[in-house]
Amino acid sequence: MERLTEPQKELYDWLVEYIRVNQYSPSIRQMMQAMKLKSPAPVQSRLEHLRKKGYIGWNEGKARTIRILYPSKQGVPILGAIAAGGLIEPFTDAVEHLDLANLSLPPQTYALRVNGDSMIEDLIADGDVVFLRPVSQPNQLKNGTIVAAMVEGYGTTLKRFYRTDDFVTLNPANSKYKPIKVPAMQVEIQGSLVGIWRNYN
Repeated sequence: MERLTEPQKELYDWLVEYIRVNQYSPSIRQMMQAMKLKSPAPVQSRLEHLRKKGYIGWNEGKARTIRILYPSKQGVPILGAIAAGGLIEPFTDAVEHLDLANLSLPPQTYALRVNGDSMIEDLIADGDVVFLRPVSQPNQLKNGTIVAAMVEGYGTTLKRFYRTDDFVTLNPANSKYKPIKVPAMQVEIQGSLVGIWRNYN
């Protein structure tokens, strides 16, 4: 398959998720809004490129008939590992996918494999897979929420989030580990916990 440009991939990924959730294709106007475009022309151009490259198809002259011809890997993307102990480098691209077709998870859910035992008292063990969803309004995050947090200059960790004034404390659930307390401006919340998966095999 011919590679997609970033704008084409952005639209394609959005279409895959929209059609997966809604079971029908969106309108041009919805695509314009999602891509933050003011004119239908760029959307139509991207759609035409996606069709020429074999990623999508549609019925000529009929609205809302877009079909995904080259589906991306199914399931929840596992974006690497997250420290439940110290801090590790932040995650980037998906390294594997976990097929959970029968499990209802929020849109945009992604997964990380736990590395360490600092959350063991919350029943999150080394090797577990945690499901997270992006946090759109981190300022409204409730204290005590389990989050994936990137600490500036260090990396990403899984901890319970607490904010007091201008400081954030990331608390482990294991008395062997100390809380991480840093200025709030040094912390980026990358996701909040929605579920845990453990393989007993």
